[in-house]
Amino acid sequence: MDMLIGGKHVSSDDVEEVKNPYNGEIIDTVPIAHLQTADLAIMEANKAKDVLIEMSAFKISNKLYNVVEKLKEKRQEFAELLTLEVGKPINESLMELDRSIETLKLAAEEAKRIYGESVPLDAGLNGKGFFAFTQRLPLGVVVAITPFNYPLNLTIHKIAPAIACKNAVIVKPPTEAPLTVMKFCELLNEEFPGAVNTVTGYGSEVGNYLVSSPDVDKISFTGSITTGLMISQRAGMKKVTLELGGNDPMIVLNDADIDKAVTGVINGAFLNAGQVCMGVKRIIIDNGIADEFCEKLVKETEKLVMGNPLDSKTTLGTLISEKAAIQVEETVNNAVNDGAKILAGGIREGAFYHATVIDNVTSDMDLVVNETFGPVAPIIRVNNLDEAIGIANNTDYGLQAGVFTNDYSAAMRCAKEIEAGTVFINKQSTFRTDNMPFGGFKNSGVGKEGIKYAVAEMTKTKLIGLNLR
Repeated sequence: MDMLIGGKHVSSDDVEEVKNPYNGEIIDTVPIAHLQTADLAIMEANKAKDVLIEMSAFKISNKLYNVVEKLKEKRQEFAELLTLEVGKPINESLMELDRSIETLKLAAEEAKRIYGESVPLDAGLNGKGFFAFTQRLPLGVVVAITPFNYPLNLTIHKIAPAIACKNAVIVKPPTEAPLTVMKFCELLNEEFPGAVNTVTGYGSEVGNYLVSSPDVDKISFTGSITTGLMISQRAGMKKVTLELGGNDPMIVLNDADIDKAVTGVINGAFLNAGQVCMGVKRIIIDNGIADEFCEKLVKETEKLVMGNPLDSKTTLGTLISEKAAIQVEETVNNAVNDGAKILAGGIREGAFYHATVIDNVTSDMDLVVNETFGPVAPIIRVNNLDEAIGIANNTDYGLQAGVFTNDYSAAMRCAKEIEAGTVFINKQSTFRTDNMPFGGFKNSGVGKEGIKYAVAEMTKTKLIGLNLR
């Protein structure tokens, strides 16, 4: 599949194979771009931004709705490609398509709601006789660097608001899973020729170049802390949004509905084989109910079905690669060597890693100190709420958190004291609607996504003042 630059297909003599993590088969190849190609994309995006600025909000909105309809028509086709390159079960891919369609709709709606405001200058000294108002203007060119785990939806969370507020976009798709993103950009190009450009290749070359270019106005990145820090250092005065992952806790207090909490872990720790930034990474549970909770969790975990991700019966797919599965395996084994106990799973088969429940985990184990990107549910037992909140906050991350309890006094204390961008009560951290503000504290990043909030990050505010005296 070729890159798309200035509305035209661009190839390269160098190519990268995209492989199916389930069976290792080559799905397609994509070009390996170099600096000259990245420079061409920047030039074309800067041309396209001037065309977008001249479009009315009405036209932008209608064109985005056209893309919604096109994606609906190709829903099954996109979902199957997504499953082939990522390894997630087909039913999860279909859910990602449904979310992507809704995210596009939100952007189409938001394109008509980019408001300024009147400013009462007479509230300030010497302001009497003046009238002022603000406008929110596009930044210009947005570079979107996207991850492999939800490649389509997370890319749309960057592209759609950028287009809604009349920015041109350069997309650097994930190296491991670029095809669905590139195919979607083809749909966008039908409505917005030249406004969305795709550049494939290595982050160390083209990624660095795009981030550092003075002709780029905004970087929106989802990925690792290491890369996020590098981007923030090289971006200069550009606006930057960084979504850098999480180590999300789920606190289960002794008065919680255990069955609901178990369901929360199943949906939160094993979704997309645990490759979710807001997935349940640490289960912090009151000792008084821990044994019953673990027994029920193991029973439900063992119901998950591993197999061909294209089979609708499969509920647990592969990790993105065998290398990723080996890394999870080593992390779990290290925890066992340090005293943790596997209650279910703990087995790797190629790029598959069995859904794993592991008890007797302590908060200093690497399994829970760092973000483990795999289907692992680590149990940390505590004796009281103070201890639970302390462990929840004992991390460099602060993306989302979940608390299960029927004591709303305890729930509100958790909501106040847990250091995370979002705290859900009686729901696991993986819950997200595509209109909500999404983004964390600490090393989980800076800025917010969610269409309305992303638009705010992708615009600049100008004040216009009139002297009426």
